[in-house]
Amino acid sequence: MTSATTLARGASGSGREALAAVDNRPSRRTRALAMLALFGGVLVVWELAKWLGGDPWRIHTSLFGLPIDYEHFPPFKWRIATDLALPHVWRIVGTFFEPAQRNGPPLAEVLFGNAVFTFGEAFAGFVMGAALGLGLGIVFAQSRTAERAFVPYVVASQTVPIVAIAPLVVIFLPIGWLAVAVIAAYLTFFPVTMGALRGLRSADPRAVELMRSYAASRVEVLRKLSLPSAVPYLFASFRIAASASVVGAIIGELPSGIPYGLGSSILNFKQYYVSGPEKLWATIIAAAALGLVFVGLVRLAEALVRGGRGSLVR
Repeated sequence: MTSATTLARGASGSGREALAAVDNRPSRRTRALAMLALFGGVLVVWELAKWLGGDPWRIHTSLFGLPIDYEHFPPFKWRIATDLALPHVWRIVGTFFEPAQRNGPPLAEVLFGNAVFTFGEAFAGFVMGAALGLGLGIVFAQSRTAERAFVPYVVASQTVPIVAIAPLVVIFLPIGWLAVAVIAAYLTFFPVTMGALRGLRSADPRAVELMRSYAASRVEVLRKLSLPSAVPYLFASFRIAASASVVGAIIGELPSGIPYGLGSSILNFKQYYVSGPEKLWATIIAAAALGLVFVGLVRLAEALVRGGRGSLVR
């Protein structure tokens, strides 16, 4: 059986092709530069819109002891570019260092604590959804009948708006992190199921037949051939699921009444948007940063697993 397994691994050409495709991705430096360029472009377009159609604004400060007093009157008037709808970038950045409430801690400290709380809920939902998705993917890969019978329902489950499901989950489950984690798992399991199903089917059929000719059981084929071949597909779906779990956690916090988390911050700052729109925009930035951090952690886990040549799944 050892020789058969070795030959099967050597014959799993599709798995190697998938790994080679991953290796051909742009370098980290190229991706980082592309992200910085995109981010810089967004900031330029943002401030250009304010320059052309925003509210009049004035800079009155000093730089290296030199006074700066500049006033600008935009030539147009666009509703989307007003200070209420689109605050200046420097005002959003500055609000991170201002108190979230009167005589309270800085907004950055409050948002960091809420982001950590939301991350815990998102991570719990990610683990539950990934486990469910991987289990379903294995079942569907092993049984064509189960795939034909249940995959349409798995797909149909994603057509129901999450904002309609979240209140029901909160009603039936105890108010707290569990209900939010279940909502996050609902958004997480689907991409993992589809990625696992495709990845488990990616092994070279000749390698599968070779292992079966040596009387390998289904479990051995799954453990020694199918799962290693599915690693690139699984981590691609994990990255999608990671960002989806953050979205699900924030949406789940909105109707749950939890006083912590980024969802609570969004509700709170939305009520006072007229007096301080920058705080809501800062919360949105924190939520986006949390999603990027979660995806980055999944990429780090992928690098560790692939660095060990898939030893963690064998």
